[in-house]
Amino acid sequence: MQTYLVGGAVRDALLGLELKDRDWVVVGATPELMLQQGFLPVGKDFPVFLHPVTHEEFALARTERKTAPGYHGFQFHAAPDVTLKQDLARRDLTINAIAAADQTSRFEQAADLVNAELIDPYGGQQDLARKVFRHVTDAFREDPVRILRVARLAARFSDFSVASETMLLMREMVQSGEADHLVAERVWQELSKGLMEDTPSRMLAVLRECGALERVLPEVERLWGVPQRPDYHPEIDTGVHLMMVLDMSARLQSSLAVRLACLLHDLGKATTPPELLPRHHGHEERSARLLTSICQRLRVPTECRELAEVVAREHGNIHRSGELGAAALVRLLQRCDAFRKPQRFADVLLACECDARGRLGFSESAYPQAARLLAALAAAQRVATQSIAEQAMASGSDGRKVGELIAQARMTAIKASGLVNG
Repeated sequence: MQTYLVGGAVRDALLGLELKDRDWVVVGATPELMLQQGFLPVGKDFPVFLHPVTHEEFALARTERKTAPGYHGFQFHAAPDVTLKQDLARRDLTINAIAAADQTSRFEQAADLVNAELIDPYGGQQDLARKVFRHVTDAFREDPVRILRVARLAARFSDFSVASETMLLMREMVQSGEADHLVAERVWQELSKGLMEDTPSRMLAVLRECGALERVLPEVERLWGVPQRPDYHPEIDTGVHLMMVLDMSARLQSSLAVRLACLLHDLGKATTPPELLPRHHGHEERSARLLTSICQRLRVPTECRELAEVVAREHGNIHRSGELGAAALVRLLQRCDAFRKPQRFADVLLACECDARGRLGFSESAYPQAARLLAALAAAQRVATQSIAEQAMASGSDGRKVGELIAQARMTAIKASGLVNG
């Protein structure tokens, strides 16, 4: 029985990066032997066990055979006679098919691998040096999730390129319909991870190059070729603008919800009727409807969907908020539900800032709309709404009248703050 550290942990250690999730493969063992040593079984489709102390995953070396389309269409074989090389052959990329023999060290940090015995039968170290994503074997084509994983890794390692033969294989998988069998949960899982990387635009670029973006997010794919407004830079289309916005969201270290909002906020521009061009009038509501459909399809968490809907619907009004008077500002704050959810409203403003700065020549620009709207919200929040409501109800006013009185008081507070003229 021999234990090896495998996969992304070895890759990252060789790149000098911090070790995060560590995966282990065990050669020459049986489920019974693992149980005798105190490991806890967790795998449903194949033998995976949790270490009794560290709770890290240890999987028995295995091979796999494709039996049906899609992610779940595999038959696994795990036995003591399965070799490490056979196990590594089923992995996606050569840079993830390197193993380190676990002899004297538990590989707590990257430096622990300096003197480790590395098993690299498929040239992963060479591809790391060349900064290339290359598939291990033709078995890559059997799992469509690997297309998403390559795109996600491209967002993390933006200076790596996809080997031409691997890109060709990914295109063939898309064209053959294999990518059509991706399940919603896995698409969202990989998409959300890619959005949180340093250069999320690279994920879209790779998915577009192999044709997979049209299969998993056709609403986003349609943005390429759609012209920007005439007062923006005409040399970049809406798709390129989207990539710049995403990278700005990463630069500003925004949350997943903000980054998803940046990805989906302009979808309606792809469906602008000719009579509403070139300024894309009404695209905000169309964007909100389209993104709601996407979020339902991919089973996106509620908090992410709700933030994206507000950004899609209101980003134009927020961009123009410097022109609004007190009454319009109060209505905007109400539509954004800013009084009940001020932190989410701050995230809405951050997504709008990414949109504004994700244009040529604007990456270093300030976004004064955010400070002004937050100041307006703070001024309006100082209104004693409970006291107003109690007095109004005591005089016989109904709920609608109470709302009007509170709104009026908030307008007065915003005017008094000096944020608007008149």
